[in-house]
Amino acid sequence: MPIAARGTSDSASRLYGRAHGDGARAAMSEDVLVVYKKNFEEVHDHSLNEVRRVLDRMVEDRGINVGYTARETVRRADFAEPDLVIVLGGDGTLTSIAHSVDDKTPVMGVNSHPREESGDGSYGFYMVSDPSSFEEDLAAALEGGAIVNVLPRLQAEIETTSGNRIRCDPALNDLLVANTHQYQPSKYRLRRGSIDVPQHSSGCLFSTFMGQGAWFRHVADIEGESFPPGEVDDHYLFVARELPRPDRSEDGSYWQWVSEPTVMTSDMHRGYVVGDGWDETHFTRGATVTVGLDGPTLRLLTFRGTMMDRVSHWLG
Repeated sequence: MPIAARGTSDSASRLYGRAHGDGARAAMSEDVLVVYKKNFEEVHDHSLNEVRRVLDRMVEDRGINVGYTARETVRRADFAEPDLVIVLGGDGTLTSIAHSVDDKTPVMGVNSHPREESGDGSYGFYMVSDPSSFEEDLAAALEGGAIVNVLPRLQAEIETTSGNRIRCDPALNDLLVANTHQYQPSKYRLRRGSIDVPQHSSGCLFSTFMGQGAWFRHVADIEGESFPPGEVDDHYLFVARELPRPDRSEDGSYWQWVSEPTVMTSDMHRGYVVGDGWDETHFTRGATVTVGLDGPTLRLLTFRGTMMDRVSHWLG
């Protein structure tokens, strides 16, 4: 079952072509895992039935192996065998399980409740397929006609005062470092490049280039900013939220577009790292938290354009 990149532009290849710079097709066996959103709403059940119908026919026609599991019950071990992961739901469903997917397994996002069909649906930034196009898109994926977008992910490493190192879950959108008690300030020493300063704020938010629309733009006023295409692969966004007034920008924050790792030494009794709004990893005073774009990448399939095409308005 070949899945490989096709028709990417030079800029898209720079950003997402690290695993497919030569445009080679990747031979795969035919083990598929479907992770779906289970909340007993009719619209999601209807989408799951349509996906099952298409996959049942693929099982008969191609002999592929298909497994199904609800998002609420999926485990990291479930992703050890599949050659293709299909995520049925919205962006939250994808980000809730993406940290368990390695950098070699292609992921296909299928929006189970597209917003254009209902005002209360999901926008689905990463969910470029839907039940109406699923059959066509799945065939493209199985035949090697999909575009493989290799998405960078943030990751934090915590070094405890006893020298233990803990790698936190990789974040596709954003990563928060803050005091576990949000009514108390987050106190830390921040080092990056020539910067070495003590700070206290409401916490630090990090975002990938692709993930800036999820939370970052609600925290920092960066409307109208554009970013060089050649930097989006190795730079990330950083904001210290609600610094003391003398240190704030007009929007109440301090933000940067940076490539170097950010190192924070905790002066908090207890803090945490949260990736994409899901699992928390805790640390205590004296721990060092290093954040950078060195997490495992995610191979996301698209079909009618690259992910870069979807954010071209952010590029300068």
